[in-house]
Amino acid sequence: MKNYLNKQSMALQQGAIRAMFDKAAGMSDVINLGIGEPDMTTPAVIIEAGMKALMHGHTHYTPNAGILELREAVAENLIGQGLKYDPRTEIMITTGGMGGLVLSLMVMLEPGDEVLIQDPQWLNYFAQVKFFGGVPVPVPVKEENGFAITADAIEARITNKTKVLMLNSPNNPTGAVLDLNELKRIAEVVKRHNLVVLSDEVYSTIVYDDTRHLSIATLEGMKERTIVINSFSKSYAMTGWRIGYAAGNQHMIDKMIRLQENVVACVNSGAQYAAIEALKRTDLALEMTELYRKRRNLVVEGLQSIKGISCLKPKGSFYVFAGISEIGVDEVTFANELLEQQQVVVIPGSAFGENGKGYVRICYANSEENLSRAIERIQRYVAGKQ
Repeated sequence: MKNYLNKQSMALQQGAIRAMFDKAAGMSDVINLGIGEPDMTTPAVIIEAGMKALMHGHTHYTPNAGILELREAVAENLIGQGLKYDPRTEIMITTGGMGGLVLSLMVMLEPGDEVLIQDPQWLNYFAQVKFFGGVPVPVPVKEENGFAITADAIEARITNKTKVLMLNSPNNPTGAVLDLNELKRIAEVVKRHNLVVLSDEVYSTIVYDDTRHLSIATLEGMKERTIVINSFSKSYAMTGWRIGYAAGNQHMIDKMIRLQENVVACVNSGAQYAAIEALKRTDLALEMTELYRKRRNLVVEGLQSIKGISCLKPKGSFYVFAGISEIGVDEVTFANELLEQQQVVVIPGSAFGENGKGYVRICYANSEENLSRAIERIQRYVAGKQ
């Protein structure tokens, strides 16, 4: 039979994260610190709002851009972050944050356009850019800078083909959060080279201690050249609802809405009504963040007590990017042997880019009991290497 697959789909490979999950399938007593999602169920009040909407007949198509009531709620929420968008023309509801990322890249990229991406970074960025004909250009970040991307590193990778800078702060996989001074420097580079920023802010509510999340779109001259992507998945434990949003200039958002019309038509209506309730209950997001803060401290203290492992205390998201190079094995061997010998899933840092070699990503969106048991198992594994 003739091969009808195009080059882009032929090039798609299973990600390293899913590969680890497949390997763990069938094993018993596995502690999964690989999957990047909250372990708790969506709060009952949000579930009830979605159910109530469905029971009251909201089971039909919605506008391609999403129901206006939700877009207005998003706009109100963004005002609290220093961002002002017209809910009728500058905000759209998407199928999770991933839907917003994909639509953004679809409307922006021409074949050969270069997209700057932090390395290490969530691996889907690289695949998405390639699928739409773009060229991902890794921008290395360093542990000594807290894994935060810098303006100097960005500018060093810019060519006459560079079109887009993808930012992710708070960051997956490193937990880094960009501060105001560096954001200002990055904004100047972006404006000087006439770039567009795709700002993935899905962990915006998950920041710790005195750290604040700041969007680059709040800076002078940046709103019109930034698409802000966010999601309800991480902040409200709504990963399975598949709902997020994009905010940007009217011209960009209009074309993204037209694309969505031809791909999925709209986001499911029940999830949209649930999201309205979520935005009324920002206290729930704060409660989850406090829980993650305690878990972060538990994991960081545990890892730092293990000889051969180093890690910074993350400022945001719910991941630790731990250095394991002193143990004497590479990150892939570490992750595979830890699963085989101690039944703990972590993700090799190289899954997130070349600059992730020598590290593993550990997700602490799990119960304190499981996290404590996992630390004990990691300690046993490392002890066996010494």
